Amino acid sequence: MAMYNGAFFDLSLLLLMLAFSQRFFLVDSTTDTADIKVLKDLKNGLNPKSIVPGSCLSSWDFSLDPCDHVFSNHFTCGFRCDRVVSGSFRVTEITLDPAGYSGSLTSTTWSLPYLQTLEISDNSFSSSIPELSNLTRLRRLSLSRNSLSGPIPDSLGSLSQLQELYLDNNELNGPIPLTLNKLVHLKRLEVQRNNLSGKIPNLGSLRNLYFFDASDNELSGEVPLTLPKSLVEVSVRNNNLQGNLPESLANLGYLQVLDLSHNELSGPVISVLLDHLSLQQLTLSHNNFTSMEVPSNYVNSGLIAIDLSYNELRGLLPVFIGLMPKLSALSLEHNKFTGMIPMAYAMKAAVPAGAGTTASFQRLLLGGNYLFGLIPDALMGLKPGSVNVSLVDNCLYMCPEKFFFCQGGDQKSLVDCKNFGPVIP
Repeated sequence: MAMYNGAFFDLSLLLLMLAFSQRFFLVDSTTDTADIKVLKDLKNGLNPKSIVPGSCLSSWDFSLDPCDHVFSNHFTCGFRCDRVVSGSFRVTEITLDPAGYSGSLTSTTWSLPYLQTLEISDNSFSSSIPELSNLTRLRRLSLSRNSLSGPIPDSLGSLSQLQELYLDNNELNGPIPLTLNKLVHLKRLEVQRNNLSGKIPNLGSLRNLYFFDASDNELSGEVPLTLPKSLVEVSVRNNNLQGNLPESLANLGYLQVLDLSHNELSGPVISVLLDHLSLQQLTLSHNNFTSMEVPSNYVNSGLIAIDLSYNELRGLLPVFIGLMPKLSALSLEHNKFTGMIPMAYAMKAAVPAGAGTTASFQRLLLGGNYLFGLIPDALMGLKPGSVNVSLVDNCLYMCPEKFFFCQGGDQKSLVDCKNFGPVIP
């Protein structure tokens, strides 16, 4: 009888433990009700016709607990849950698939205090950017390649933990808000291909920012005097920037890529860019630059590619460019350079790649200027396909199409060349 009672006690204890265990895991897998509401509101705010079979949102079935059934047949994808407090689960990531979802993002309060990633790129959302200040732990916000309109809200500046902000390829207008300067942890800022206007704000406080792209907008004013010293790549091409380049660009000690092409910049191409130690790619084409400053330390320049085509540059071709040790791509097309082709250019193009301690020209584009005289012998010996060289639309003596670098356009007429200046050395 004692043995029976002991067995009964053990069985009762086991059942109690199982019940407790089931209760524990049930609580452990429950999604916070506020998070469920946001997920419901997000789905309900979309055009039902855009939720196609097989997409992430088509599997969201709120008759079941989301986090308890994530990656099941009912919630196949689109978000992530993590246990964060008191054994409950909170939504920490929303990453929608590019299924062409359309509708509004303003149908919910976005009250997800544990959300770290919001990624809804490559869809067709057409609302304004919603109020997101409740996302206090957000690190990555990607709204790229939708049809979002209206201004960039000032409230984005309150997302103090944000490290990556992608708003590119939308229909946003108005200025880049100054409040973004509060995002001291921001590393990437992409707002290209919108309808943004006004001046580029002071972003100097973004001491961690290494990538900034504001290309293809309607931004105006001058290149900011104060930019984050941490920047590695800057692109503000195809805007309405004016004025001279600031000498403060020399302070960007980590800069590798600078693209300010297709603007209305003028004055000289400053020397601090031509002897910059880390800058590798300099693109200033399609502006109104009129001269080039001679750098004092060009032999230590890190430049690999320079594009100054379609400007108003005058005078003789700068010899120092042909002496830059790492430069392998040079485009000076469609300027107003005159004089003869420097021997340094010809020799740099003629030396086979890897044959010396300095880089050879793989691309040398000098067409559309007023260069005159004989073509250097070093260029005459080049074989088609060895180097990309173009000398068309100049005032060169004898540049027949049998030479590959003379193909694609005639030389200027003698009248045009004489009207511009002397054509015979």
